[in-house]
Amino acid sequence: MDPIYSDPHLGQRPFFLHYGDLSDASALNQLIGKIQPTEVYNLAAQSHVRVSFDIPEYTTDITAVGALRLLEAIRQTGVHARFYQASSSEMFGKAREVPQTESTPFYPRSPYACAKVFAYWITVNYREAYGLHASNGILFNHESPRRGETFVTRKITRAVARIQSGLQEKLFLGQLEARRDWGYAKEYVEAMWHMLQQDEPGDYVIATNESHSVREFLELAFSRAGLDWRKHLETDSRYNRPTEVDQLIGDYSKARRQLGWEPKTRFPDLVKLMVDADIQLLKDQREGKLRYSD
Repeated sequence: MDPIYSDPHLGQRPFFLHYGDLSDASALNQLIGKIQPTEVYNLAAQSHVRVSFDIPEYTTDITAVGALRLLEAIRQTGVHARFYQASSSEMFGKAREVPQTESTPFYPRSPYACAKVFAYWITVNYREAYGLHASNGILFNHESPRRGETFVTRKITRAVARIQSGLQEKLFLGQLEARRDWGYAKEYVEAMWHMLQQDEPGDYVIATNESHSVREFLELAFSRAGLDWRKHLETDSRYNRPTEVDQLIGDYSKARRQLGWEPKTRFPDLVKLMVDADIQLLKDQREGKLRYSD
């Protein structure tokens, strides 16, 4: 297989794409055995919380059992790979304490969150039962211009760009008062890497220790583009979850103490970064179409 250089962020370092499916245990075993990786980062999932209510069985198979299949592939092949499991703040759900730490009890409120709880504990189990270097990163909401367009933050920033350009008039959202701990995905990936560089595996909360509402995100995003969000917002109950998570806020003290990690990009800067990126992306797309037509 030839190396691929399609991502400018990787510079000239070659990387290879291999086909894989978390629902196919035998294929995963073969792939792990062939590649002989030294580090495995499991970021794969059906990761949309609202969608997990509509497809709970598929969500569980991929998000929960998929993690087990990867761990079992590492165990069966005997590969000396360090394993990272992308755990989620959604596991805390109806949070028992504020802020949430590594010792806060889980109270999942969606099929997605329930699946993530299984993946978390099976990672701990394989670490303790088989001596695998397996760590959980309990990541709170991490956003960037690469966030999927159906997630609320990117849905907002993309709408801001389109409304500013006259391509869209209304933005439809559900619950505005839900509060989340939002950080910058780029920095959170650095925390993942640091976890697998430790001599001993562990579980870490990665967060900013700040909580902001969807409404706050909305206000900052629209004001960045000189727009009044109240003129463009429509609420739609179809976007509400059957069971909502009202507030999440994480204490990253352990990560700061043991990994030397802490967030650098704060909430207002993150919103600005995402809005500016979507405005520029739309501009580039429109100019690209003009050049193509010329």
